[in-house]
Amino acid sequence: MIIFDNVHKAFGPKKVLRGMNLTIPKGESMVIIGGSGTGKSVSLKCVLGLIKPDQGTITVGGQNVATAEREEFLAHFGMLFQGGALFDSLTVWQNVAFRLLRGEHKMSKTDAKEVAVAKLKRVGLTADVADLFPAELSGGMQKRVGLARAIAADPQIIFFDEPTTGLDPIMAGVINDLIREIVVEMGATAMTITHDMSSVRAIADKVAMLHDGVIKWTGPVAEMDASGDPYVDQFIHGRAEGPIEAVR
Repeated sequence: MIIFDNVHKAFGPKKVLRGMNLTIPKGESMVIIGGSGTGKSVSLKCVLGLIKPDQGTITVGGQNVATAEREEFLAHFGMLFQGGALFDSLTVWQNVAFRLLRGEHKMSKTDAKEVAVAKLKRVGLTADVADLFPAELSGGMQKRVGLARAIAADPQIIFFDEPTTGLDPIMAGVINDLIREIVVEMGATAMTITHDMSSVRAIADKVAMLHDGVIKWTGPVAEMDASGDPYVDQFIHGRAEGPIEAVR
C-alpha cells in the first residue's frame, strides 16, 4: 500500500532522511520506532505530501504522492495526531465530523452528527459527549475523540502519531487496544510512529527501526526481541550504551 523508495530529505545542512526504503503491505499495521530527531515525523509528512522529498519516490496504492490530485488523494487517509489537535471552538461531534461536513461530497449536519455519534460509541464514548466541547473532556476522552475523527470517513489508511503521549499507563493500554481492534475491524493499513514500546507490542504487525535517516531493521513484531540488530536491541531495552548515541 505504501512504498518508500530511496527517500532523501534535508533541511539546509541537516540531513534527516538519507535513503529510506520501506514497504507497508495493504491491511498491515507498521510501527516505525526510533529516537527523537531520526525522521519519523518527516517520513509521515512526506507520505501525506506535506513535505516534498529531495530525492526518491513514495507511492500509495501505486500512485506517486508527488503527482497525486490532493483532495482525492487525502480522502484515503485518517490521522490521529500526537496532541489530539481538536478544534476548541467546535463541539465534539463537529470535530469528529469535520471532514464529513466539507468537500465535494459533504453530508447534511443531521447525517454527519449521526455518523459522529456512531464513531464515538465505537471508541467507547456515550452520545451525551457529542455536544460537549474538548475542554470539558479528560485527556483520555480527548484522545478517543481524536480516534473517532480519524475513522469517521472509513479511511483505507490510518496514521497514528505518538498515540499514547500524555496518557497514564492504564489509559494508554486502553487506547492501544482500541487502535488494534479498529484497524483489524476496518481492514485498514496503519502506519504508527512511537517511542512507547507497549504501543509497539499492542499495535504492530511489523516494526521498522529508523535511525540516522535509514531503516536499520524491519520484521514481524514477534521477531523484534530476537532481531539481532544492535540498534533495535538498544532501543527496545532503553540502554544508554550502544550504537545509538544518547544526547547528553
